[in-house]
Amino acid sequence: MISDGERILVAVSGGVDSLVTAWILQMWKAKAPIQYFLEAVFVDNGYWSLEQGGEAPALLISRQMERFAIPFTTVKGWPHKHDQRRSCFYCSRNRRSQLFNLAREKNCRKLAFGHHKDDLLETFFLNALYSGNISTMLPRQDLFGGDLALIRILSYIEKSEVIAIAKAVGIKSVKNYCPLSGDTRRETIRTILRDIYHKVPGAKSSLFSALGNVKDGYML
Repeated sequence: MISDGERILVAVSGGVDSLVTAWILQMWKAKAPIQYFLEAVFVDNGYWSLEQGGEAPALLISRQMERFAIPFTTVKGWPHKHDQRRSCFYCSRNRRSQLFNLAREKNCRKLAFGHHKDDLLETFFLNALYSGNISTMLPRQDLFGGDLALIRILSYIEKSEVIAIAKAVGIKSVKNYCPLSGDTRRETIRTILRDIYHKVPGAKSSLFSALGNVKDGYML
C-alpha cells in the first residue's frame, strides 16, 4: 500500500477508527524497511460551538496527534446541505473532494481512511439496498489515473479489534457533533447486520469472504 519516499495524508474525523489508523501508520514508520512522510488532517464542518460546552473537536484531536508526534492540520469544511433522506452523501462527497484537493496541494500520493471490515460490509449492504448495485470500498483504490490512491489499512480487522488497539495505546474518540450522527442509513444497516450476526453464527466472516468470491456466471 505504501512505497518508499511517499507522502501520506491521513483523514482524521475524531472517531477511534481514523485516530487508530494515524497511530498505526506512525508506529510503522519506525519498523518499516521504507521511509515515508505522514500528515493528519481534520476537516472541520463547524458543528461544534462554544454554546455546546466542552472543547473544540479540532483541539482534542490535535492533542492526540501531538502526543504521537504526527503533524496535524485543521481545515474548514466546504458548505453543504443535509440530505433530507437521512443520508450523509453530500457531506461525505464534499469532504472527500476537499481531501482530494488537499492531497494534491500537499503532494501526497496516498490518502488514508480509517475504514475497517465492518465498514466494508455495511457499505456493501448500503449499496445493494439503497443504490441497487453490488460494490463496496477497497483496501486500496487508485484514482485519477494513478495519481492518488485511497488506502484503508484496517480493512481486514473488525471494529472490536480497532477499539482494543485504541484502549491499549490510550486513544480516545472525540464526540461527533453532526446533527445526523446516529440517525443515518448506515446506522440502519448496522442495526440490521447486528441482528444477522446474532442469529447466524459465522455470518460476518462468510459475508466478508463473499465480497471476494463473486461467481460471475451466476449474476444477472
